[in-house]
Amino acid sequence: MSLKSINPATDELVREYPEPGDKDLAMILAEASCAAAGWRRTSFADRAPKMRRAADLLDERKEELARLMAIEMGKPLAGGRSEAEKCAWVCRYYADNAERFLAPEVVATDAGRSFVAFLPLGPVLAIMPWNFPFWQVFRFAAPALMAGNAGLLKHAGNVSGCALAIEQIFKDAGFPPPLFRALLVQSKRVEAIIASPAVKAVTLTGSTPAGRAVAAKAGAMIKKTVLELGGSDPYLVLEDADLESASETCVAARLINSGQSCIAAKRFIVVEPVRKRFEELFVEKMRQRKMGDPMEPGVEVGPQARRDLRDDLHRQVEASVKAGAKVLLGGQVPEGRGAFYPPTVLTGVHKGMAAFDEELFGPVAAIIAAKDEADAVMQANDSPFGLGAAVFTRDVKRGERIATEELEAGSCFVNALVKSDPRLPFGGIKESGYGRELSVFGIREFVNIKTVYVK
Repeated sequence: MSLKSINPATDELVREYPEPGDKDLAMILAEASCAAAGWRRTSFADRAPKMRRAADLLDERKEELARLMAIEMGKPLAGGRSEAEKCAWVCRYYADNAERFLAPEVVATDAGRSFVAFLPLGPVLAIMPWNFPFWQVFRFAAPALMAGNAGLLKHAGNVSGCALAIEQIFKDAGFPPPLFRALLVQSKRVEAIIASPAVKAVTLTGSTPAGRAVAAKAGAMIKKTVLELGGSDPYLVLEDADLESASETCVAARLINSGQSCIAAKRFIVVEPVRKRFEELFVEKMRQRKMGDPMEPGVEVGPQARRDLRDDLHRQVEASVKAGAKVLLGGQVPEGRGAFYPPTVLTGVHKGMAAFDEELFGPVAAIIAAKDEADAVMQANDSPFGLGAAVFTRDVKRGERIATEELEAGSCFVNALVKSDPRLPFGGIKESGYGRELSVFGIREFVNIKTVYVK
């Protein structure tokens, strides 16, 4: 069996990658376990220079990495360069801060000395999607390796080239070669990998059904998991919002990665007094975004990563229109090759429609009318997802109150689009998952938080 990478802009086969046999896979897992046993005994002073070198390599190779992302999953070149740069940032962030984050914490008790220590677990299996093929890996790998763990990457099959490029970066940076390995295997083999004694913990970024399956298997094996799953992020536009600025930010938030992001804005909940004007501004700005070959300069919206994903997205649009939604822009599958789908705006969306109830993983925006602030908050929270949310208002204290106290999500932003940042924890609630990545919270997910009590 092999994994296939197909260029979503041209429908052409890029490359086939053979899968390792069971014996070869077992050897990879055993070598990673052995490497982790040695790596855990290295100091932060030993680890940090290698992680900084990985950051330098990401910067040096960002052009070729951007081209690889464009070819394998359709990301426009500018987005690929930015992704590589962000990966370099997270590497440097943990190289600079891991020792402080994991320093023993003394706790006053009746002991002569008592403290909390943070020790690595061993190999961590990462099951990662194709949409941010470098960033989603590095935001797990940088803290995991700096904490003294090993990394095992089961990437999406269509970005196998990206997986191998990441493995090569860590090798070239000076990490022991078995410490971070790309596992080029199909999803049906993941259960057996989770069950391996070599794997000590699992992290997954992906769909909610995938999260359920991985959590069930890891739970049966009593192995720690972190799940970052789907999202249907609501963006609330209140009557006192700066509509010009809000509409610009909302369009940018909807078209992140050609709309293929779990934290891209999905549902725009606009109070009735300003809905019509917001729609006009929003549609015009969406219309201006250039769709085309991701290898061409100036292209902002590339193809969807696969044709089947594009077709699923169009099915959601058609189902919503059949249920009463109105198309203000786009909504048609373009002719010709490639998995393209145009920036699309639906209005009149409400609960019971696919555009409200399901995650729209592509450049389709759902505009939802609300009577007032309370109704907007209610509709925002009326979702099984809880990854990110945003609110737009000129009254910053009002926005902060809504973001802090009212919206049910792991990340809530005021007058800005939701994004991940190495300095802040990232993750969701409800069916968007559990656990946190990034910041001090992320690096402490995959360590043994050990109590030491000395009489």
